[in-house]
Amino acid sequence: MNDRQQNQQGLYDRAFEHDACGVGLVANMNNVASRDVVEGGLTVLKRLMHRGATGNDPETGDGAGLLLQIPDAFFRKTVKDLPAKGDYAIAMIFGAVGEETTLESVAAANGIRVLCWRDVPTNPAAIGTVARETMPVIRQLFLACGDERKLFVARREMEKALKGGYICSLSSRTIVYKGLLLAPQVEKFYPDLADADFTSVIALVHQRYSTNTFPTWDLAHPFRMLAHNGEINTLKGNLNALKARESALASPAFGADIKKLLPLVREGQSDSASLDNMFELLVAAGREAPHAMLML
Repeated sequence: MNDRQQNQQGLYDRAFEHDACGVGLVANMNNVASRDVVEGGLTVLKRLMHRGATGNDPETGDGAGLLLQIPDAFFRKTVKDLPAKGDYAIAMIFGAVGEETTLESVAAANGIRVLCWRDVPTNPAAIGTVARETMPVIRQLFLACGDERKLFVARREMEKALKGGYICSLSSRTIVYKGLLLAPQVEKFYPDLADADFTSVIALVHQRYSTNTFPTWDLAHPFRMLAHNGEINTLKGNLNALKARESALASPAFGADIKKLLPLVREGQSDSASLDNMFELLVAAGREAPHAMLML
């Protein structure tokens, strides 16, 4: 028996072990939204606690969160006069206090009507001291738009116009609840997630182990479309190659709006955030998600 055979028991092999973030997915294969999926996602997240990390404050993690389907019944009872399901979008926003007019103006310039703002209920007592000290104001901006490509263009313009703040997600289909949290703190910090009407078909969850960048609220996962487990060691080369090609980017799906998206990757982002930007672009341009992922 060789060394590899001695190390392997069934399908397990020590050679497969790597230190990295924890990622999980719960989904209803019949496309039926339920509380079970949300609760299952929260359970998976808590069981990924060992994949995260803390610093000098043991109650402040490197980041954790969930990407979920927008729960129409929940938001319909908390926000008045919403358009039909799929015809409104929600921006989950960290900070940007005092820049509300800027965000609303960008939306209007892209033909999107602003519906209202909502202060997201939070429980700061459930999180660590460092997380509380850096905690942003967390709000949701509701927009009358169901066109994901138009929302993508508007969000990129919003990001460039903002002096501070971060847009966790802006979609008519999905929403991200995340933060500088430990996995068990997420459901305690966001009371929304405990509501019986908060349902979803999917729950993509992530517990971060920060390696390439310092832990911050905005760098917690999931991002707008993915959660990433690992490091991209070719990041600098990839970013340089992208920058060299940005001036020649063209797409019949975007037309002249392609210029509104540039630069595609914000300065100082993590490798995973940059990957999310590129994945989002390829999908918004019309490619199927598996196709886009294989390209990347």
